[in-house]
Formats: sequence, C-alpha cells, structure tokens
Amino acid sequence: MSIENQLAEHRSYLLRFARLQLRNDAWAEDAVSETLLAALSSPQSFANRSQLKTWLVGILKHKVVDALRQRSREVSYDGDAADGGEELDALVFGQGDHFASQPADWGNPEQDLSSRQFFLVLEACAEKLPAAMGRVFLMREWLELSSEEICKELKLTSTNLYVQLHRARLRLRECLELNWFGDTRTTAST
Repeated sequence: MSIENQLAEHRSYLLRFARLQLRNDAWAEDAVSETLLAALSSPQSFANRSQLKTWLVGILKHKVVDALRQRSREVSYDGDAADGGEELDALVFGQGDHFASQPADWGNPEQDLSSRQFFLVLEACAEKLPAAMGRVFLMREWLELSSEEICKELKLTSTNLYVQLHRARLRLRECLELNWFGDTRTTAST
C-alpha cells in the first residue's frame, strides 16, 4: 500500500484529535493538512521506528500547538469555563473538602485503558467540556504542555489554570462514571 493511502486511512482520526483541541473545524482541517503534507514531504523520517499513527499524532501535536499560538488572539473567550464550578464542587465534595460519596469502583483500569471503546467515550466526554476548560485540559494532558506554557499562551494565572484543570477532571470523572463505569451510587440504593 502506498504512503498516500496509509496516510489517508488515518486522516479521520487525526481530524477528531485536532477538533478536540482546537474546537474549530477550519483550524483542525488546516492542522491535519499540514500534518499530512509534512509526512508526505519527508517519509524517510518515519523509517518504521513506531506505528504510523503514533508518528502522525506526534507531528499533529506540534501543528496544533503552532495553531494555538498563531490563533490565540482569534479565540473568543467564552465565560462558561467558570460557570457551574461551585455547583459541581458541591456535588462532589461534602464538608471539610472530603468526597461527599466514595468514587465508583472502576474495576480494572489497565484493562479498560486498552479498550478502544473506552477512548471513544473519553473523547466524547472531553468534547462535552466547556470550550475554554477543554482547551486547557487537552493542552496539559494530551499535548503535554507545561503549566507555565499554558498560562503564558492563554494569559491565565497558575491558580486559574489549576482550578480549570481540577474542574475538567471532575467533569470527565463524572461523565466516565455515568457513561463507561456505570454510576454505582444509583445501583447501590436500589
């Protein structure tokens, strides 16, 4: 199979990844196109040292970071990142900053992490995060940018960054408990 056909097979996955981070279809298309062009222009750098998909995602991560930096002034602030945080904290934490209820038993996380369906649910949950919160979470966890880089890029204080990351993780946890692990609190009471 030619390199062009192999690259075409991974395009939809790369596009989903870029859309999750950039939250803009046109920017995602541009990042994926630039990724595929970079791969086509220097296929010798691949040299089968990893899986093709892994290599392409590595290129795409750099293209997404470049796009975020290039377009950071074009992104409009949507105030929903701060909305609802207190209500979510109140649901999760009782008095004294302890969990109001124990987290659900997630079974065997290592086995679940290897499951393709788990990652599809995780991506769907990440897509449901408010845009600004999702962007911060993906920059930190998927693009592996340092906290300092994210704060500088998005003009956030470190406190605001950590609050947004905390809230994003709580929302992802809640979404995964409902859509993947099952909410044991509702089954325990029946």
